[in-house]
Amino acid sequence: MEDGLIVDNMDSTEIDERLVRQAIELARCARQACNHPFGALLALNGAVLLTAQNTIATDRDPTAHAESNLVAAAIRTLTPDQIRRSVLYSSCEPCAMCTGKMYWAGVRSVVYALPSEQLAALAARDFVIPCRELFSRSRENVQVIGPVLVDEAREVHLGFWQ
Repeated sequence: MEDGLIVDNMDSTEIDERLVRQAIELARCARQACNHPFGALLALNGAVLLTAQNTIATDRDPTAHAESNLVAAAIRTLTPDQIRRSVLYSSCEPCAMCTGKMYWAGVRSVVYALPSEQLAALAARDFVIPCRELFSRSRENVQVIGPVLVDEAREVHLGFWQ
């Protein structure tokens, strides 16, 4: 990669893994800031446009998920066309709330790491609906790739949810 641009010899799997690793690192940073360990970023043609972390604790807002924070920033700073052509990368499969926000903002491509079922097993959470199921009910098609780099994504959560 040179100055945020894709090097021609990188295939889509390599790009996805590189950007998912960046989302996982954002999750690590969120955890270090005493927030829930989730991170997300928005990329266009392999170049990162925006990043976000979970800020539930620091913002005292239970809806301040990484993806939700990212989409809010995207709506304020990017054009609808840029959002539609971008790919959202997340350290974990987006929840139902974030999935809806992503769809209504125009995100049409998502790559995630840790699947929601595995997060639920770690965090003892309920209300787990895979994002593919939600997107499958939408009028417009949303491409979903994942899970990717599950072991790396899971590691950030170990010991957090106890």
